[in-house]
Amino acid sequence: MLEGVPEIRTVWYVVVWFHQSHPRVANQRSEAMKRTRRNHGAAFKTQVAFAAVKGEKTLAELATQFGVHPTQITEWKQQVLARAVDVLGGTTKATADAPEFKVLHAKIGQLALENDFLEGALINAGLLSAKR
Repeated sequence: MLEGVPEIRTVWYVVVWFHQSHPRVANQRSEAMKRTRRNHGAAFKTQVAFAAVKGEKTLAELATQFGVHPTQITEWKQQVLARAVDVLGGTTKATADAPEFKVLHAKIGQLALENDFLEGALINAGLLSAKR
């Protein structure tokens, strides 16, 4: 070993001892581990989203005021704006362009039946091997 340089094992023990014995470090870690996920109510989300729509304050100011992340504010604002048309009696583009699932499922069933019939006919005619 080099003189004056502690062994790696000794340094590691000191770091572990410091972390475990230092109350501030231990408390910060336990506080972070105890934090639970926050669930915001609809009224709070609406209040934050309307404040963002007004545009009187920046996202950073709103985030500080309400204690939420700016990305969350942007998401709630987009949700409010997207659903505003529904509230006022219109239809959104997503519902207008939605495919009719019953018709599509019926078509899938019909095509599957036709494929099975044609496969059986080709096997009977000897044009297709049955070992597929």
